[in-house]
Amino acid sequence: MSGSSSTIAERRPAGVRAPAAALPRLLTGIQPRGALTLEQHQAVHGPMPIVASGRGRRRAREQGSLLIDEIERAGLLGRGGAAFPTATKMRAVAGGRRRAIVVANGAEGEPASLKDRTLLESLPHLVLDGAILAAEAVGADELIVCVCTTADAGVRSMARAIEERAGAERAPGLRLAAVPSQYVAGQESALVSFLNGGPAKPTFTPPLPFEQGVRNRPTLVDNVETLAHVALIARHGAPWFRELGTPSQPGSALVTLSGAIAHPGVYEIEHGASLSSLIAAGGGTTARVRGALVGGYAGSWIGGELLNGVALSNEHLASHGASLGAGVVLLLSEHACPVAESARVARWLASQSARQCGPCIHGLDALAGTIEEIAAGIAGARVMQRIDQLASLVARRGACGHPDGALNPILSAVEVFHDEFADHARHGPCDACARPPELPLPERPVSDSTRVTLERR
Repeated sequence: MSGSSSTIAERRPAGVRAPAAALPRLLTGIQPRGALTLEQHQAVHGPMPIVASGRGRRRAREQGSLLIDEIERAGLLGRGGAAFPTATKMRAVAGGRRRAIVVANGAEGEPASLKDRTLLESLPHLVLDGAILAAEAVGADELIVCVCTTADAGVRSMARAIEERAGAERAPGLRLAAVPSQYVAGQESALVSFLNGGPAKPTFTPPLPFEQGVRNRPTLVDNVETLAHVALIARHGAPWFRELGTPSQPGSALVTLSGAIAHPGVYEIEHGASLSSLIAAGGGTTARVRGALVGGYAGSWIGGELLNGVALSNEHLASHGASLGAGVVLLLSEHACPVAESARVARWLASQSARQCGPCIHGLDALAGTIEEIAAGIAGARVMQRIDQLASLVARRGACGHPDGALNPILSAVEVFHDEFADHARHGPCDACARPPELPLPERPVSDSTRVTLERR
C-alpha cells in the first residue's frame, strides 16, 4: 500500500502478520461458547494500531483523517441495513465544531437477525476496537455501546469487555446502554432520542445526528458490524479489504441464515457469493423452499424457483427488487403458508409503529387488516387494487423509514406468492395456515419505559 495511509495498516506488532484474504475475517478466532477475552482477542488480531498520536486536537484530527481516508478507499458500507458509505458519515462528524460522540449500534431490533448479537456475545473486543478507532478518527471523547435489553448474553459479554479495559488510556468515556427491544429503536435518530432521555422513537430530521445528536453534539452512529470492519481495515488496509467482494460492495458480511436449513446460524460471506453456496455451508435445505426473504422484515421475497441463480450482493439482488439489508436470508419451506405468514408479519410491523404520522398509524394498520382478510377469505372483490391504493398512500410519506420498509415484504409477498393470495381470497384458509409459523417474531414486547444503563467513565 502506498501513500500516507500506509501508516495505519502497517503499524502491526512484531510477529503479527496480515491474515489471508480468505474467510473468515470478522469471525476469526470465535469460540463455540463464550466471548474472547482481551488477551485472546489480541492474540488473534494484535493490539489496536495507532491512529492519532501527538499533542493537540488539530494534530489528532489530521492523523485521524488518515483512517477515514483508508475506510473510504476500502469502500466500507454500513452494515445496519442502509449501506451508507461509512467514511462519508465519519467525515461529516469529524468536521463538526463541537467534540463528537460515537454510538456503537447493537440494538438489533430485526427479529430474523442474530449477527449483531453474535458479535456482542462472542467478539466484543473487535467491536470495541473499531468503536475506539472511529472515536479517535472523528475526535470523539465519549463512546456509547447500545445493546438490546433482551440480549442478556450480549449485555453481560460487553459489560465484561468494558471492565477488562477499565483505566485504559484509549477507552475514555466508555459506557454501555441497554435500549428497548422495539423494531424502530435501532434507527439512529431513535437511539439519539433515547440516549437524550426521550422515547426510543425516530425523530423528525433535520437536524441529523451528525449535526446535533446526543446532547446536541455531533454524533456518529454506526452498526457494530460496521465498526468491527473498521477494526480490521485499520490493521490490514483497504487493498486487503477489497480482495473479497465486488467493486461496488467490497469485503465480507455477516448473514443470519434460518428457516428450512439444516444448520441455521450466522455465517460470514463474501459479497457476491451465491446463495447456493451459503445454503451448502448451512448443510442444505430440510424441505423444498417456497421462497426466501432477503434483507429481513424490511426486505423482499424471492421465489424459490429463482434461488439457484441468486448472488448475495445488492447490485445483483436489485434485479429481484431486493437487497442484503440487515444481512438476513430466511428460507420459507413448502409446508408453510406464505399468506398466513405475511398476515402475521404485517400485523406485527403495524404494531411497531412509532405512532407519529398517519401513513404509519393508519396506513400500515389498514394494509395488515387487508392481508388478514385475504388470509381469512373475506377480502371481497378488487382486493389487489385496494392493496395498491393503500401502498400509494404509505410509500415515501412516513416521518421515518418504517412505513416504506414495512411495505417491502408485504408487496413482494403479494407478487411472488400471487397464486396463493388469489386462492385464499377466493376460498379462505388452506391446510398449511394451521401449521406452526416459521417466520420468527419476538415472544414478548418490551416497554419503552425500560431503561438500563451500565457506565464506566
